Amino acid sequence: MKDQGMGIELNENAELVAQAFVSARRQARALDAYPGEAPQALGPAYGIQDRAILVDGRPVIGWKVGRINPPLDGQLGANRLSGPIFADCVVDAAANEVPAMAVFAGGFAAAEAEILLHIAPGFSGAVPTDDAGTKAILDDVRLGIEIASSPYRGINADGPLVTVSDFGNNAGLVRGGAIAGWRELDLCAIQVRSEIDGTCVGEATAATMLDGPYGAVRFLLSNLIARGFDVSRGLWVSSGAITGVHEISPGQSFRAAFDGCGEVNCRIVAASAR
Repeated sequence: MKDQGMGIELNENAELVAQAFVSARRQARALDAYPGEAPQALGPAYGIQDRAILVDGRPVIGWKVGRINPPLDGQLGANRLSGPIFADCVVDAAANEVPAMAVFAGGFAAAEAEILLHIAPGFSGAVPTDDAGTKAILDDVRLGIEIASSPYRGINADGPLVTVSDFGNNAGLVRGGAIAGWRELDLCAIQVRSEIDGTCVGEATAATMLDGPYGAVRFLLSNLIARGFDVSRGLWVSSGAITGVHEISPGQSFRAAFDGCGEVNCRIVAASAR
């Protein structure tokens, strides 16, 4: 009976937190404190996220992947995390376009240069075990910017379990141009530069990202299948911050330049109620 009671308590807390985060996002309202008991393991954290996806109700077009750093990766048994990307938060932008991307004023906001990979519709087999097998299930690779934002200011400071619980801290995606010849190109060799208002805030390659963008795809498929999600219809993978998680504010602009491949730009605005 004790275990049953704990289960009810956890379910009630998941409902409370999920409803609070979805409501705050809909109202573009900042949260001064975490809205309930913070999860203490990945299972409950994803339980909150899964419930919030249902409460929110919007179609999910893809998923962001983020890194869990040592020593927490060992403690939690995972070195990456995931969160949904809703279809109405994805904007396509050519290199000369600067779309407005919304963040939660008073909450947390950052922009990240990322490589975006699309898993082709029809995937139903085992998760690939190497890069060659991963390439075989993809049909598009693009340049991108993830907008990481939450109504709760402490979402990153409080650690990956809290990050997972609020949609993995995702608030949008700028989908840039396709990477020409990506099947033959070493994605981990592309030099990437991130700028805020014209000032460089980070430079790196995807070689710093564990087993790279293709490894992020393999992680995500395993994660989603274990959680019971249908991965057969095709989905975008925002594979992880290359140059870092760069905090940003409304009124600022972000540029992600991928050497030899192009660039993606956006400007940051304050979210409004929807």
